[in-house]
Amino acid sequence: MIWRIDIGKLHKTTLILGEGPTEFFYFKSLNDVFKGLTIKPDYPKHTSIKELDLKISDGIAMGYDYIFCVIDMDTKDEEPEHSQYDRLKKKYEKPIVKPKKGIRCEVKFFETHRCTELFFLYYFKYTSRMYSDQNLLLKDLNQHCEYRKNIDFFVKCKGLHSFFEKNGGSLENAIANAEKSMKDKNAGARDYTYSELGRMLDELNDILTL
Repeated sequence: MIWRIDIGKLHKTTLILGEGPTEFFYFKSLNDVFKGLTIKPDYPKHTSIKELDLKISDGIAMGYDYIFCVIDMDTKDEEPEHSQYDRLKKKYEKPIVKPKKGIRCEVKFFETHRCTELFFLYYFKYTSRMYSDQNLLLKDLNQHCEYRKNIDFFVKCKGLHSFFEKNGGSLENAIANAEKSMKDKNAGARDYTYSELGRMLDELNDILTL
């Protein structure tokens, strides 16, 4: 099942869809930073591209203005996931408009390669290192804090965002480092070790301050 977060204002609504528990607990921890985030009680489990597509369709039918999809690219490098994900992005590359139903929805995908833990590492430092597997990335993150990738830890740490900041990291650094990673990627420097979560959080802030 996919978790989701609702962001509601008088005129604009945003639905955030994630693929697993890591992202769920992280965005839940940002409640104090982004006022207006509401966590739906969907229990977070790892999900498939097909399930993500169904949740996007549900969100469109419910009338959301924006749907933000948080994507880990470590599961999209190989087939059939790679082709399935490309088809999903192409399906929603243009806004979904259904005037008779009062629907206009933009679906956006925000990727991190390899996984969301790169954005967590960006709380502490910038890196362009190529990670051949997730464990190497987790090892680098654990040089700065005693992070564990399991639900017990996510609950016990009482908020991932505050946990990282208590250990000397900052969200401002994470956003800036993520944006730098995208500049490097877009300049052709590499197609790995990047995160679009900084841009996503900037867009969320813009929506919440409309």
